[in-house]
Amino acid sequence: MGIFDKISDAQRNVQEKTKNMSEASNLKRKILYEEERIGEVFQDIGKRYYKNPNEDPASLKVLCDDIDTRRRRIKKMRYELNQIRGYKVCPKCGAEVNDRFQFCGRCGARLPEMDDDDFESLEPNDYYTESSNNFFNADSNKNY
Repeated sequence: MGIFDKISDAQRNVQEKTKNMSEASNLKRKILYEEERIGEVFQDIGKRYYKNPNEDPASLKVLCDDIDTRRRRIKKMRYELNQIRGYKVCPKCGAEVNDRFQFCGRCGARLPEMDDDDFESLEPNDYYTESSNNFFNADSNKNY
């Protein structure tokens, strides 16, 4: 392999890394947008309930469906972002595992694939937004 081949390979590597960084940046920006929009939808739900607490909860279903749709988009984008970074996140223990593996090295759980039927499923009632560092638990029994 000559010097020009080595330079050409280095140039391709740099281009690939630049492309990956750009894609990762775009995904992060899209995730942030979706998280912010989820917060706005939660505010809309709260305002509507505050103005009319006796309103039929079914009328809020459209807003709740919007939240779930956005959460599924975020889940897919985080998966794509992790693929760019070269790892998967274990759904059971949260460990970062090389994306070549199908099972977690820490707990043995099967790692998700985007093609899986249950990939679209969401964890029940956990609404976490990374940007705000807040947990919203719909089943919370806390009295405020």
